[in-house]
Parts: sequence; structure tokens; C-alpha cells
Amino acid sequence: MGWAALALAPLVMDQPALQAQSLLRDRQLDGGVGRLEQSWRQLDRQLRALDALIPAEKEPIPERFAPAQPLPQSLLAPNAAASTRLDAEPGAPAPLSLPDATTLQPGVIESVSLKRALAIALANNPELQARRLRVAAALAELQAALGTYWPRISAYAEGSSGKSSNNLNVPSGNDTLNGDPVMSKNGLMDAAGKATNGPFYTPAGGGAYFNGFDNNGEAGLQLDYALLDFVRTPAVEAARASLDEQRNLYANQLRRLQLDVSVAYYTLQQADQNVRIQDAAVQNDLLILQDTLDLQKAGLVPRLDVMRRRAIEASDQEALIQAMADRAIARRALAVVLNVDPQISVTAADPIEPMPAWPLDLEASLLAAYRGNPELEAILAARQALARGSDAVAAELLPKLSLFANAGTYGVNEQMYNVIPKNGGCCGSPINTVFNNSGYDWSLGLSLTWLVFDAGTTAGRARALALRSDATAEDYAARRNAIQLRLESAFFNHEASLAKLASARRGVAAAIEAFRDVRLRYQTGLSSELDLSITQERLISSLVQRLNATVDVNITYARLLRELLPVPRDPAAPFTPELTYTARPGR
Repeated sequence: MGWAALALAPLVMDQPALQAQSLLRDRQLDGGVGRLEQSWRQLDRQLRALDALIPAEKEPIPERFAPAQPLPQSLLAPNAAASTRLDAEPGAPAPLSLPDATTLQPGVIESVSLKRALAIALANNPELQARRLRVAAALAELQAALGTYWPRISAYAEGSSGKSSNNLNVPSGNDTLNGDPVMSKNGLMDAAGKATNGPFYTPAGGGAYFNGFDNNGEAGLQLDYALLDFVRTPAVEAARASLDEQRNLYANQLRRLQLDVSVAYYTLQQADQNVRIQDAAVQNDLLILQDTLDLQKAGLVPRLDVMRRRAIEASDQEALIQAMADRAIARRALAVVLNVDPQISVTAADPIEPMPAWPLDLEASLLAAYRGNPELEAILAARQALARGSDAVAAELLPKLSLFANAGTYGVNEQMYNVIPKNGGCCGSPINTVFNNSGYDWSLGLSLTWLVFDAGTTAGRARALALRSDATAEDYAARRNAIQLRLESAFFNHEASLAKLASARRGVAAAIEAFRDVRLRYQTGLSSELDLSITQERLISSLVQRLNATVDVNITYARLLRELLPVPRDPAAPFTPELTYTARPGR
């Protein structure tokens, strides 16, 4: 009886109480709708504010369902497929030339393998060619220094013609000079017994004027030989050390060039594959978009799915455009390293294949990298060249003993005219209008030179070279540490890249299966478009990660190889680049 009364109580409640409860429910409902409308108005204001931040565009916004714009022709041409293989030896542009409008026009696109690219770089690369020329210059300097041990023999010849005007005057005569009759006035008797002047008599105040024309010539041989020269030996040793430095720099340039070509080639392979991935993503976007449109027409998916697929397709097309630009740049980067004709564009012919694991551990790699490293040996050779150069400069303060000898012949032709005696003539000698003289001479002697004082100039130069030689020790330490860091970084990154590649392969396999399942589920209405988008994004990311891991394996292997690659020091020696490293006995 009591439970029945309690159940029926609401039915017998008075009317004012029911009206109050109904009014309270209406107010709560009105408040919820008002808050929702207020949120919509706030969202509208935020969207308008966002639109205000986007700069105005001259061209109108394209229709939502308009087809995608075609790719720029300026990107399609550089990304075209190769027409031939780069088998013939390509010509290199002249060093001191600039391309003209004709050579800058797009030309042929040729594929090239990595081995072929390395061979072309060895023949065409300007930095390597400059190193070859510097080695040849250092060799010529050494040959010049060795020549100082030999005597210098030179031939000389000289000829001259000149005209002179002579005016002679004798203030005092010579008639009292030792009382010699031939130089006295009236010192001789003529045939008639009359007193006459001596033939060499010159009266006081006498003089003569005449013009002369001279032709002189001489020729001979000169020999100079340093018997004792303390500068010679250290100068030769400094030149020999400079040659060693340039040869080691050439060898180091070979290593660097192989790394540059390998990195440029692997980067081009990466760019090629990335274009394929992004193109596949866009093609897949178009297929999924068509499925979404069909499902929308059937009323199975909302308009939101179509808009999201449109946005994803536009974003993936942007990624494809950028990937094509990156590939065009990568092609040009490899062509620049190879230094081929500007009209030749190259593309990679080799497929992407990961390099094997590095055959040495870290400690063995470091020890092998330090042995015979041309980068370090170049610094030691430079140190030796500076030290011996300092000795050569200091030796300039020591004495130098030289032998000299010469022998030659000479000839003189002298012609006089306009001879005018004044005040009885002068000079006590006959004046001949034509005079010829010829003969030969020779000499032999020793020369000793010893720099006694130069205000410290020579000593200062020697001290500066010695200090530069000491500074190279710090350069050696810095370069040694840099080599260790480069090798350790390449070693750890190579190990990490191999591990990442294994993970990336598993990720790609799982992502492909997941994408296949989610797309089938989406087509049958069992999965949402959001699940499809996330799974597609994960697939593209997995493909890119596997690509990056593969390229990283190859690049890090090339960086390790750069530190241990056997290279010749002589530019004339043959060199075959190696793409893999094989540990040699004793290394």
C-alpha cells in the first residue's frame, strides 16, 4: 500500500509545481542553444580573422573541384628521361671561358653510372687538374734548385755606336817637362838646320777641337760556379719537401673528389626515387578521390571526406613539384662536379643498392686512416719545407765562395772629323782621322761575399719561417682530430643507417599491408576517410624513410672510404677508384 502511493505521487502533484519544472527545462534548453550559437559566431570571427592574415592574391581562388594545374614546363624539361648513355668522353669547357646563350640552352640528357662518373671526374674536374699543375710546378722548382749545383755558363755580346764632340785645352805647356827635346819648343833641328818644335810639344793655352764617331763591339763566354754556398743544400731540400706536400695534396684531392662524386650521385638517386614516390602518392590520391566522389554520390560518405581528399591531393602535388625541382638541382650538381659541357645534363643509370657493412671496427678504421694519410703527410711536408727554407735564409749570412772566368774578343773603330787645332794645338799626340783596334782578353778569379750587416732583415725572415714551421704542428693536431671526428661520425652513422634500413623495410612492408586493408575497408564503408588518410601518410613516410636510410648507408660508406681509400701521389700514376673497401694485410 505504501509503495503504490509513492509510485502514484507524481500523478497527483499539484499543477503549479508541474508548470515550474516545465519552465526550468525550457530555460536550460534555451541556454544550451544560445551557447552553441555563441560558439558558432566566435568560430566565424576567428575564420574571418584568419582570412585577413592571408595576403590577397591577384588571381582568383580556383574552384574547389577544378582539376589540378599542369606542372610547369620549366620543371618538366630538366626532369625528362635520359635519351642516351654518357659513354663517349665528354669535353670540358675551357678554364678561362664563360658560357654564352647557345651553350646555356637545354641540351641532351644522358645517363651515367657511378664508375663512369668517377672516370669523367678524374679527367675533367678543375680542382683536380689544378692540383696536377701545382705538382708539376713544384717539380719544376725542385729542378731549378738542383741546377744551383752546376756552373752557370753564359755567352755575351755587345755592340754600340756613338758620336762625340771633343774640345781639348792645355793651360800650361810641356816644354819644361824634363827638358826632353821632343816635348820642347825649338828642341829639334830640321833638315835645313833650323830650330823647330818637338813633335809632342804643346804650348801653354794650346788646344784642339774635333768630332768623333765610335763603333765598339765585344763578345765572349762567362763562367760562374759557386764552390762554397751554404744556401744551396737547404734550398733544395725545401723544394723537395714542397714537392712532397703538393703530391700529398693531390692524393688527398683524389679522395675528396671520389667522395664529392659519390655523394652527388647518391643524392641524385635519392632525388629520382623521391620523385617516383611523390608521383605515386599523387596518382593514388586521384584514385582515392574518385572513390570518395563515388561514395559521396551514393550517400555513404559526407562532403567533408571529399574536401579532405582534395586538400591531401593538393599537398601531395606540392611535394611532387618540390621533388622535381630537387631532382633538377641534383642533376646539375653532378654535372658541375664532372665539369661536362653546360648543355649536357646527367641522370643516374645505376639502381639504388645499399652498400655492405663496413669491414673494419672503429679502432682498426682509425689506425688504418692514420697510416699514410696524405692529408696529414702534406702538413708534415709543409713543416719540413718551412724548416729547410728557414735554414736557407739563415745561410745567407754565411760566406759564399765562387769561381768566375771569362774570355772574349773586342773590336773598336774610331773616326775623327772637323779637327781644328787652336793656339798651336795640344795634347802631345798625333790625331788620326781613322783608328781601328781589336784583340782578345780573358780572366780567371775567385769571389768571396759575406753579408756582414743587414739590420736583422735576414735573421727576421729566417725566424718567421721557423715560427710558421712550429705553427704547422698545431695544424697537424687539429687535422688529426678532424679526421678522427669525421671517421667516427661516418662510422656511427653507417651503423645507425644499416639498423634504420632494417627497421624501415619492416615499416614499409607493414604500411603497404595496412594501406591495402584500409582502402578496401573504406571502399566497403567499414573504415573512415580519416583512417585512410593517416594510413596513406604513414605509407609515404615509410617509403621516404626507407629511401633515406638506403642513401645514408651509401653516403656514410663513401665517407668512410674517403679516409682509407688508397690513392697514388704521382699524377702520372694510374688510378682506378674503388667503390668498396677491402682490408689489406698489415693494415
